[in-house]
Amino acid sequence: MQTPIPPFGTPHAFQHRLGRRVKTLLVLLPTLALSLLGAYWLRFDGHLQLDQLQQWWAALPLVLVVKTAFFVWGRLGRSWHAFFSMHDAVRLARVICLTTLAIAAYNTLMPAEARLPRGVIAIDACLTALLLGGSLTLRRRIREHRERRRFGDSKNRQAVVIAGNAIASEVFLRSLRTGNHSKYYPVGLVTDRKRLLHREVAGVPVLGLVDQAAEVAQTTHAKTVLLVSGELPGSQVRRIVERCDEADIKVQVVPDVNRIVDGHVDFQPRNVAIEDLLGRESVSLDDTQVADWVRGKTVLVTGSCGSIGSELSRQLLRLEPARLLLMDRSETGQFFLERELEAAVQQGQIEIIVADATDYARMEALFAQHRPQLVFHAAAYKHVPLMEKHPGEAVKNIVGATRNLADLAREYDVETFVMVSTDKAVNPTSVMGCCKRIAELYSQSLNPIEDEQGCRFVTVRFGNVLGSAGSVIPVFRNQIAAGGPLTITHPDMTRFFMTIPEASQLVIQAGCVGAGGEIFVLDMGEPVRIMDLARDMVRLSGLQLGIDIELKISGLRPGEKLYEELYAEDETRRPTPYPKILVADSITMSRLEITRHVSRLLQLAEADGLTVRKHLQQVVPSYHPELLAAPQPTRLRAA
Repeated sequence: MQTPIPPFGTPHAFQHRLGRRVKTLLVLLPTLALSLLGAYWLRFDGHLQLDQLQQWWAALPLVLVVKTAFFVWGRLGRSWHAFFSMHDAVRLARVICLTTLAIAAYNTLMPAEARLPRGVIAIDACLTALLLGGSLTLRRRIREHRERRRFGDSKNRQAVVIAGNAIASEVFLRSLRTGNHSKYYPVGLVTDRKRLLHREVAGVPVLGLVDQAAEVAQTTHAKTVLLVSGELPGSQVRRIVERCDEADIKVQVVPDVNRIVDGHVDFQPRNVAIEDLLGRESVSLDDTQVADWVRGKTVLVTGSCGSIGSELSRQLLRLEPARLLLMDRSETGQFFLERELEAAVQQGQIEIIVADATDYARMEALFAQHRPQLVFHAAAYKHVPLMEKHPGEAVKNIVGATRNLADLAREYDVETFVMVSTDKAVNPTSVMGCCKRIAELYSQSLNPIEDEQGCRFVTVRFGNVLGSAGSVIPVFRNQIAAGGPLTITHPDMTRFFMTIPEASQLVIQAGCVGAGGEIFVLDMGEPVRIMDLARDMVRLSGLQLGIDIELKISGLRPGEKLYEELYAEDETRRPTPYPKILVADSITMSRLEITRHVSRLLQLAEADGLTVRKHLQQVVPSYHPELLAAPQPTRLRAA
């Protein structure tokens, strides 16, 4: 059993470090002395005279002091372990070169009779590198050999094939070795790099590419493939799962290896989730620019309990704002958010605010008290069919709240106002989508014109996010758990999907780079057929659609579109320096005109639904509430 390392800063920790350094010196000093003696022996062809031995003995203290000083300066003691790597080897070579130059320079200042032969200095450098580098490399090889023998003990362990990105797979394999009770026995690795074929990674042979996971598992008689998550695109995960299903091979997913790097080594592989099949390749954003933009500022997030609002809050907190104001009208949601972010709340970095954005007086008091510099407006109703029944509430919640916050942002000198919009605002067929489009127009109209100074108003538009409350994926999961039926409104319906963290990250980036007045559109990738989504979720549950569980086609609901769009016909798309962020250049409305329309709409919010819809259509001519002909409800059953 390993002796635990004492906590940093305690007397025991100091003794531990001191003892480790003494042990290092007890190995280092004799090695350096032997290296210098060996250099003399080689320089004089193995025939050392008494005067040469005396010269070695006289020079030894100086050489040991200089080399030890440089080794301490280069922190080589940190490389003195069984995990000696190429990075450590380069650092060792650099320090040896500097040490040799220092000794050679000092040697020229010495009297001629006391100088070390130049050949001795050169040979000593080579021997030092060979002895130190060789011994550390040998130590690593011995450790790896022991691990390989332990890995090779497959008794009572499950044979698995590891599939994934090469770097992530190596981290995972090394984490397996640290666990004395790992139930997995890796028989092979399939990776994304051809040049690694027929080599070894962490002692495990690379037997193929990622798409060959099923074939390699069959060849090695492994019954399980472990996917290292976080790096593989969803399309590739789908192919692996389909091929493994055909070969009756189980597929499981290893949690994000970053948690392993952070010290969370008690991982538990899970079954493949639908999010793994819909995942996309990650993109690197300008974290430095975003951090500089947020750091030290007071930031307000509305709708902080929602899927996007809560993730925005988490990501913004990591960017070190001076104060993060999290506002939502759901006291229950705010209670749980406060529990989650308890440490930051106690430090005064976060303030949880229960308030309604439609209450202008309450919002004005909030702005006057806290003076936010950045505002992320994510609060809004989102369930289309419910808003069709209550159009006046949609107007108040979406249009009214946006007007309140945008007006106050302009009045209280907010630097940037970021409004979170939706693809339902494009050619809307629903009250909710039309209200979002009006909110876009109002926000755009307040952006400074020509020589005006003031708040930058930025809008970010995107589609569905995976796993948000009430969205199709949680609904399908509940229906599958209940034994069905699975309900789909139309067999040809498609939707765009994006993960909540990615959408939130892109929202922050767009807010950072926006000059003001733009509608940023996030690249959502390819649309997904909801029918295919249902089939995948049923299959991942170990069931078959139409046999184990029924599928019901219920018909389009009020306000629902067959497919979503990210751009209107009168909008032109323009690229930005960021791969997944585009700009939609659209026809705007004058500040006076949109203000008049919004005021009238809010006056009509208490009127009947037909009156509200008529005025919505006057503001947004592309709003067409007429539904497509919906299919009659049907069920798919087993024959």
